[in-house]
Amino acid sequence: MIADVDNPPLVILGLDAGDPDFIVRWAQEGYLPTIASIMDRGCWAKTSGPELISEQGVWVSLFSGISRNQHGYYYLRQLKSGTYDVEPTTGLDARALPFWADLARRDKKVAIIDVPDVYPVAGLSGIQLANWAPHIGWVSKHPAFAATAEPARLLAEVREIFGPQMHFVEKHNSRVEEDKLAYQGLLARIEKKGRLCRKLLGPDHFDLVVVVFSESHAAGHQFWKYRPQAQGGTATANELTHSIREVYQAIDRQMGLILAGLPSDANVLVASSVGLEDYYPTVGLMEAFCRQLGYQDSPKSTTLSLKPMALLRRMVPAAWRIALSRHLPRDTRERLLASQFRDSTNWENTTAFAIPSFYTSFVRINLRGREPQGIVEPGTEYETILDRLEGDIMQLVNPHTGGSAVKQVRRTMEVFGGGLPVSLPDLFIEWKPGHVLNRVVHPRAELVQEEPEFLRVSDHSDHGFLAAAGPSIRGRGALGDVSLLDLAPTFLSLMGESQPEKLKGKVIKALTAGRG
Repeated sequence: MIADVDNPPLVILGLDAGDPDFIVRWAQEGYLPTIASIMDRGCWAKTSGPELISEQGVWVSLFSGISRNQHGYYYLRQLKSGTYDVEPTTGLDARALPFWADLARRDKKVAIIDVPDVYPVAGLSGIQLANWAPHIGWVSKHPAFAATAEPARLLAEVREIFGPQMHFVEKHNSRVEEDKLAYQGLLARIEKKGRLCRKLLGPDHFDLVVVVFSESHAAGHQFWKYRPQAQGGTATANELTHSIREVYQAIDRQMGLILAGLPSDANVLVASSVGLEDYYPTVGLMEAFCRQLGYQDSPKSTTLSLKPMALLRRMVPAAWRIALSRHLPRDTRERLLASQFRDSTNWENTTAFAIPSFYTSFVRINLRGREPQGIVEPGTEYETILDRLEGDIMQLVNPHTGGSAVKQVRRTMEVFGGGLPVSLPDLFIEWKPGHVLNRVVHPRAELVQEEPEFLRVSDHSDHGFLAAAGPSIRGRGALGDVSLLDLAPTFLSLMGESQPEKLKGKVIKALTAGRG
């Protein structure tokens, strides 16, 4: 098949949580020949920018070109607007559509398969399949995790030939034998996903093809402990030592097979959302910080609460509660967490509070006019509280190292611009990676966190990957860093489409062939 010379097809192949350092190293060492070929014929870069401040919402920003400050999606649980309720949040809640939504009236045919946090758009010519082989981490009945398709009959056809939605539930306290089975399951899933893609693409012609493999995300977390560099380079070698690399190899192989059936003169890009790095949960530290330093006030009732959850917390030791919670459905745990969060604070005497999170910490000012019982005035008082918070946070010391426990504190208004945050927290706090922070010291307090129920030893880095080759790609070699928000305008440019005003990014001139 030969593409239109003026506007060749655009093919975007993705790795969810595909670590850029892994990809570059393994491509150069010959383990990823498909990606290496694209890098050799064209160019490659790391994606960067404030959009990578959190893993959730990265794919939304990448394909919509809309900042998370506008689409509002930054974490798996967020405050419900106008309340003190925290609730599960997904891509369905994001206020942004992917760039291909603008192709509805352009007579262009699309094939969109398994893009995380992105759902079928009505009115487009072609096929769209979401959540057939996703990275979810747990099984849930939430509609955001259901397999969907456009046209709707496509889902029935996929099920008939390839079976139902494929789940993979990560286990972080797993034994080697369990992980070996998980490894084989991921390899089988990748091969099946590749066959599905080739079947759906078939001999048809598409102006845009987007396919994302999520197995790299699951493998990265599940097998992180087996890497040669794990545990300070002392990890015991076994069959899973190179399991992450071998999962990437399997994805690379399927990418090559997909490209073999597509137009030879297509513009091809490989993109990943984020990478991975050593990181340990900091679940209780920021709440302890806000409470002990007087920002977040606890209820001062003269009588003890008789609510079931309050009784349970008083009667059952923390270690037992953690063990018991592991056996509860995820949706039940989320409801219990939301109830505890809402009822454990005296909001009328709170200036700032921590939003529950596992790794990066989020702090929200109890702002008058934005929060239900806000007491901090916008303007000077708001800025004063932020200054005080930053000063206190940067005094936190890791007693194991004697150095700062915090990598950096970022103000949302400074990082993203615009006015006061609506959905986002006011501060993002990144802790220094390395080991479990059970204890952190401040000149006026000692912060201690209980062993978290979710004890995973890796989290997401703030860079993704991009490689590009094709007739419209003029860049060669390493381009350095590129802004994540520049990708959607670049994709549209490569398709010969104009950039909507709502997109604030720019076409990556170092990559394109004079378009835009």
